[in-house]
Amino acid sequence: MDISSVYDTYLSTAQTASNAKTSNIDKTLNTDLENATDDELMSVCKDFEAYFIEQVFKNMKDTIVEADEDESSSSMLDYFEDTLNQEYAKNASEQGDYGIAQMLYEQMKRNYEL
Repeated sequence: MDISSVYDTYLSTAQTASNAKTSNIDKTLNTDLENATDDELMSVCKDFEAYFIEQVFKNMKDTIVEADEDESSSSMLDYFEDTLNQEYAKNASEQGDYGIAQMLYEQMKRNYEL
């Protein structure tokens, strides 16, 4: 097995993982939350907060000017950086008190009379 086939297999796996994450987000967003408990609603709000923080981290990284990159390893590094950003965002959302999830939760309760 040569490095090219290993790399292609890796990219295929990374794409499958990305599609699964997108599918999970889509499923969560399309869920009828009228019958959701307060804990389920707050969980969805926390997930959104983590996703929002992840996007902020990604955009902050894009502002950094990097030296010459090896293009062959760029996709692999991007995948691992994305995974790391997801974990950082999840931890930041759980440990921090940003208030995004709380405000979203209160707004949903008020607008949907839950």
